[in-house]
Amino acid sequence: MTLWAKLRPYGMVAPAILVFSLFFIYPIFYMIYLSMFDWNFVSPTKAFVGLQNFQDLLSEEDFRKVLTNTSIYTILTVTLTTGLALLLALWLNKRNIFHGFVQGAIFSPHIISLVSISLLWSWLMDPEYGLLNWVIGLVGFGKLQWLSHPSTALVSLVMVAVWKGVGYNALVFIAGLQSIPADIYEAASLDRSKPWTTFTKLILPMLSPTIFFLVIINMIGSFQVFETIAIMTQGGPINSTNTLVYYIYENGFRFFKIGYASAAGVILLIIVGILTIVYFKLLSNRVHYR
Repeated sequence: MTLWAKLRPYGMVAPAILVFSLFFIYPIFYMIYLSMFDWNFVSPTKAFVGLQNFQDLLSEEDFRKVLTNTSIYTILTVTLTTGLALLLALWLNKRNIFHGFVQGAIFSPHIISLVSISLLWSWLMDPEYGLLNWVIGLVGFGKLQWLSHPSTALVSLVMVAVWKGVGYNALVFIAGLQSIPADIYEAASLDRSKPWTTFTKLILPMLSPTIFFLVIINMIGSFQVFETIAIMTQGGPINSTNTLVYYIYENGFRFFKIGYASAAGVILLIIVGILTIVYFKLLSNRVHYR
């Protein structure tokens, strides 16, 4: 084999590796570099502070509140989105006009920008003129302060995330269900297997790769939430909806504490990386590939 033949595969993937390194690998290392400096984004000089930014972050009560908000938001969003999508997929796994229309309807929020969705839901959740309060008022409930009270603001953002994401997840589940061979259902029917037994012993194991994929992308997406918070709550009220990415944005581009924001970004990277590794280690052996 000639030298050109050996180098040819590397040459073909070199442009993709170059772009990936330029826009993904380099920013990560530069963020780690900036996290060790005190810099206001304007001054040409950077003061080296070592790990002081990390120490200040971990000792700050607001940052611990941000971590708690992010964890609650992620757990609720991933659990509700995945669970509701699976239920919808089981119902919509039929080939007819009605179910096809419903599939298209629930998928449509996925292709709408988060900015438009955030503006729409801000109006729906308006405490005085919003549609949601008008609806619950018809059944005798009082008006809720959806986005302006600490006890309901974060849950309201979770509702928006679930509404946007459940359609995409449901369609992925439907694709997984339709890939299950028909003879498996026939064998279960011949064995007179109960629906619950068929679901838990046959369908769920066959869907495990789909569940594995959706949980991991939903988890990473939930940690990166920004648009809905920036438009609907700006982290309030009383810091009750502030999450890691919005906290990074505030410190970096409102308060110009670039080193501090970079340190928070490094912590976000570490958290997502650890959770992803743990998730793969714990559950990868339980995924059944055909």
